[in-house]
Amino acid sequence: MQDKARKLRWGILATGGISHAVAKALAEAETGELYAIGSRSQASADAWGIKEGYPVQKRYGQYEDLLADPAVDAVYISTPNHAHAVWTVRAAEAGKHILCEKPFATNYAEAMVMVEACRRHQVFLLEAFMWRCHPGTARWLKLLRDGEIGEIRHIEATFGFNVGENFDHSRLSNAQAAGGIQDVGCYTMSAARAIAGAAAGADFAEPEMVMGAGQIGRTGVDEWAAATLRFPGGVTASLACGVRVNLANQVRVFGSKGNLLVKSPWFADGKITVAVSGQPAQDMDFSSPKHLYTHEVDMLGRCVREGRVEAYAPAMTWADTLGQQAALDKWRKAVGVIFEAEKEPALRVTLAGRPLHRGADAHMPTGRIAGLDKPVSRVVMGSMVLDDGNMPFSCALLDDYFERGGNAFDSAFIYGARCEKALGKWMALRGVREEVVILGKGAHTAAGGRPYDDPGCDPKMLVRQLEESLQRLGTDYLDVYCMHRDNPKIPVGEFVDVLNQQVEAGRVRVFGGSNWTRERLDEANAWAAKHGKRGFGVVSNNYSLAQWNEPMWGGCVTSSEPAFKAWLVKNRMPLFAWSSQASGFFTGRFKAEDAGKPSAAEVARVWFNAGNFERLARARLLAAENGVDANQIALAYVLGQPLEMFAVIGPRAIEETRTSLGALGVTLSSGELAWLNLEAEKR
Repeated sequence: MQDKARKLRWGILATGGISHAVAKALAEAETGELYAIGSRSQASADAWGIKEGYPVQKRYGQYEDLLADPAVDAVYISTPNHAHAVWTVRAAEAGKHILCEKPFATNYAEAMVMVEACRRHQVFLLEAFMWRCHPGTARWLKLLRDGEIGEIRHIEATFGFNVGENFDHSRLSNAQAAGGIQDVGCYTMSAARAIAGAAAGADFAEPEMVMGAGQIGRTGVDEWAAATLRFPGGVTASLACGVRVNLANQVRVFGSKGNLLVKSPWFADGKITVAVSGQPAQDMDFSSPKHLYTHEVDMLGRCVREGRVEAYAPAMTWADTLGQQAALDKWRKAVGVIFEAEKEPALRVTLAGRPLHRGADAHMPTGRIAGLDKPVSRVVMGSMVLDDGNMPFSCALLDDYFERGGNAFDSAFIYGARCEKALGKWMALRGVREEVVILGKGAHTAAGGRPYDDPGCDPKMLVRQLEESLQRLGTDYLDVYCMHRDNPKIPVGEFVDVLNQQVEAGRVRVFGGSNWTRERLDEANAWAAKHGKRGFGVVSNNYSLAQWNEPMWGGCVTSSEPAFKAWLVKNRMPLFAWSSQASGFFTGRFKAEDAGKPSAAEVARVWFNAGNFERLARARLLAAENGVDANQIALAYVLGQPLEMFAVIGPRAIEETRTSLGALGVTLSSGELAWLNLEAEKR
């Protein structure tokens, strides 16, 4: 066990200019000391810091060798931007605490992967915004939080310098994920988010809107750019940055009573001016005698001694870093910058820089469906958030689920081309088509812009949509196909006939119905038996602990009611349960008093009722006893039913996948299942 009193031994990964700043900071750090340098060549490692006289004990010509040294406690990752993800993941796997240079990642997708690796290996991780670790920053943010200039209304933040005509400069390299927004725009974004957070009494705030414009140069990165942001509460911000433009590098905050100027925030020189209407301007000095970068290395050291894996605000917490990267992505997208690392050739390996693989801890329960020669994950990944225009994000989500042991994916024609193409591209990039199970859906009454009460579901539409879905997915068959809706005006035999034709043509292995009633399913299977045809083999209806007030979408059917549940048991019919977690009702984000809020309108319409809030209360009690959360109890309830159950989840981030799968470690008794669903007063 590490002695908490001794100084941490640091290794610096990469020998670029910024590495010298941290080396100098470590010379006066209270909690750490320089121990090793790692480079991509032995010559570079041997030459680094000789002139400066840094006390380096170990010099490694390969990054891997530095990470393999058991004497190294913490690493500073100062590689080019595009390499941050790979080396952060590898450092986490090596058990090293990590200070990663800003910008944290190429994009939000990489940031998710990096944070998750550190969470899994329980190592400290901090994005190296040194100015956010400076005590002076905390002091002027407190002035704003305390209302020194009244209510915060607008923020201006700028950071720019000119590297000139040197187009080989690393800050102009698309291959290294550089450019103005990444290199210095990240400072302005982090300031705006911290200040908007102060306005709301929080550590940071996320912009509701990000608009941007900029100049893309010959190297394919933004040379200068600007952004307009709007935050909750009406706070607005104007940001400007660039690596080929000289700007006033400052922050100014405008409030209802006055304004605050931070004259050199990015290098934390401590000079602040507060001007309140009707009063003389007041100059303040929040400077520190310590080296600017010493604050961040000591932040890491103190947190490690306390057993923490993330920093105290206003230093960058994990949630802050993830939100920061998502906001930068929006700004960059508005400008039109795409990095080589985000294009499909670079995505043939995972964002961690290696082939897809399942770890030893991948223990996903599976079931079998008659007609399929593959096991099917009990928890199925929904695909509605996937986007072939953002393949790094899609790959990050899908890779993570697969590496956790998952192999089943829910898709649908009506989700759109972007979703189906993203799933198809991922399967092709990873070469896993035969290892996965695709549940596809089509023949939706509302497809093609039809209203829900205009039956557009018919055999011809079914075939046309199926063929298009196969093309989008880049596959010649679906493992499971469900009609997304029923059309009672069409004799059920016509549907059974056309579905059997798709099986015979090899386009479908097993078929079924999504949002079909049990009466209509009985009719279909009776017709199939009478005519020697294959019948419906699966159902995909809603099933959840929460009971809805009305369908989420027109034409939806739930199987949660007792009669349908009994039918499923009697027929031993596999159920792919959608909205298994009731649209996030059990996450705790929603309270009864939120019913009138626009942000909660859809969840309130469908799930807000007295019975469900009582179910939530009971789920919380069980969650506390099991060391999980209520959302995991809600999913465990679905998976614990005496049915052939496959629960569809719709995570929008890796964290949501991880927390959802925590339900797999919970086993509920029959008494607890009944009690949760208000069928019993005692467990």
